[in-house]
Amino acid sequence: MRFSCTFSLLLSAALLGIPAPAQEGGRGAGNAKPVLYNTVKQKLLDGKQVFSFTQTKFDIAGYCETAKHYDYTWFEMQHSTLEFKDIEAMIAACPHVHATPMIRLPDAQEWHIQHATDIGVLGIVVPTVDDADRAREAAKWSRYPPVARRSSGQGQARTLWGANAADYAKTINDNMLVVVMIETPTGVANAYDIASVPGIDVVIIGNNDLSVFSGFAQTDDRYQILMNKVRDDTLRAGKIFGQANANYAKGNPLSKDSKFFQNGPSNDGWMPSGVLNPNAPPPGEEDKPAGAASGKTVVKKLK
Repeated sequence: MRFSCTFSLLLSAALLGIPAPAQEGGRGAGNAKPVLYNTVKQKLLDGKQVFSFTQTKFDIAGYCETAKHYDYTWFEMQHSTLEFKDIEAMIAACPHVHATPMIRLPDAQEWHIQHATDIGVLGIVVPTVDDADRAREAAKWSRYPPVARRSSGQGQARTLWGANAADYAKTINDNMLVVVMIETPTGVANAYDIASVPGIDVVIIGNNDLSVFSGFAQTDDRYQILMNKVRDDTLRAGKIFGQANANYAKGNPLSKDSKFFQNGPSNDGWMPSGVLNPNAPPPGEEDKPAGAASGKTVVKKLK
């Protein structure tokens, strides 16, 4: 059996860890400006900040209304009881609302990522990434061969984002957005290796957990040093930088480089009922008091 020249080149690039060229139906050819149906990814490529709302409960009507007003939906599966069937039903009820559907998974296991992509999300968020191995797992299962190892299967994604299964398969690799979170001093130390993994699109700081794990309050200068390192390493690797806490979208030295946030303002000024601060982290993820002891050695190593 003989491979085509194009396939052989793509396969060689994948095995060597070299990002493959854009695929047909995705970003286009030559120097054409990218045109993606993943609108949040398109905005990021255009250098814009993007904000979400966090969906933690099965609520079709509430989801469909709120999703009209934001860049993307952060379906929360790390810290909620949402199940894949719940998210599948919500996406199916209003499949082409303004907010791009994304899921924060509890880990980078193959079956979790396969389920997420098959039900139709256009992005995944993987938490607590401490090293390049976990980042590689996130990237490996998120896209089809020859650039990664996603398996072809059933699911509503093929009808939501393409006229048929073949059309979806041709376009989804370019439209998929893979986000990893750095939330510990170990992750900070390995930030460049994590960001350099082919197939990782965005690296964000899990601000509250980084404060807890490092022992530095977010107002501590040493916490800013940790954030600076993640930002510098992410941009040096050519990837997009963001932060979970939308309070960093303005007024911080990193704000101009921070593009991807969990929560934040809507696109049209709409406010969910009962929400006083749209930039606030979800309940349970607020900033916690943090001492300084556990982080001193880490900062010394990073300087």
